[in-house]
Amino acid sequence: MGAREDTVAKTRVVVVDDSALVRSLLTEIINRQPDMQCVGAASDPFAAREMIRTLNPDVLTLDIEMPKMDGLDFLERLMRLRPTPVVMVSTLTERGAEVTLRALELGAVDFIAKPKLGIAAGIGALGQDICEKIRIASRARMRRQGVTSVAPIASAATGTGTVGKPVPTSFSRVSTEKLIVIGASTGGTEAIREMLQQLPADSPAVLITQHMPAGFTRSFAARLHGLCRITVSEAVDGERVLPGHAYIAPGDRHLRLAKSGANYQIAIDTGAPVNRHRPSVEVLFKSVAALAGPNAIGVMMTGMGNDGGRCSR
Repeated sequence: MGAREDTVAKTRVVVVDDSALVRSLLTEIINRQPDMQCVGAASDPFAAREMIRTLNPDVLTLDIEMPKMDGLDFLERLMRLRPTPVVMVSTLTERGAEVTLRALELGAVDFIAKPKLGIAAGIGALGQDICEKIRIASRARMRRQGVTSVAPIASAATGTGTVGKPVPTSFSRVSTEKLIVIGASTGGTEAIREMLQQLPADSPAVLITQHMPAGFTRSFAARLHGLCRITVSEAVDGERVLPGHAYIAPGDRHLRLAKSGANYQIAIDTGAPVNRHRPSVEVLFKSVAALAGPNAIGVMMTGMGNDGGRCSR
């Protein structure tokens, strides 16, 4: 009886990927976890459709480029007919970044960056992050055409600002000293989009650390820039921080706030990962707390692990 209860309690995952190697690797990684089980592995969306009907999984991992039906087409149909938490598996290419962001728009919770070379070693090294993304996805509240929320979203102030104070959606004329800093991980891309779209053109400067690998942040920033009234860009080392602008930490680089005279500047570095992440939310929040203090408000949108957690206390 005890064994049966343990099995029922596990998160049930179906892996969808045309690569037999990737299916095998993901199945092994998932089945090593005490709280999840790979109940099926499909080589194309048609086989996946039958598995979803018969196995009723809690989470899918879904490749993008597959035979018979494109992963995006399958995702769109899935979210329309049977919303299920999905973690996309995307190759680290410029086109892969653009398609992955479209998948997040359609309702995927998050994505796994699949390396083009050294797939076995690359996916193996990402095992802990893959499993954490699946855990978070399993808690997503789904609706038709996408996700309503991923996990409890908490606001946290940097420095001595007020914890839990919501970020305003409109401002009068603002000082260049005012800053908004955002930390986000799994499920954060769409939450960031929704927030930035509400900001007016003269809003305080916004600094963002979103857990995202190299190669994806430039496409993410360009997508947001086309949707928002403020200017959104991938942060560049040494550039001045200006009102009406949002700066996104480059993938695999830490973003810090620096100062030159009376002006705030961007500082980018390749220091060691913090809380297993680079970029790290904690690195950004601590630098802003030190330089801006009560003139900044921090928002922790979504999380993975404890990155940024200490800064919210």
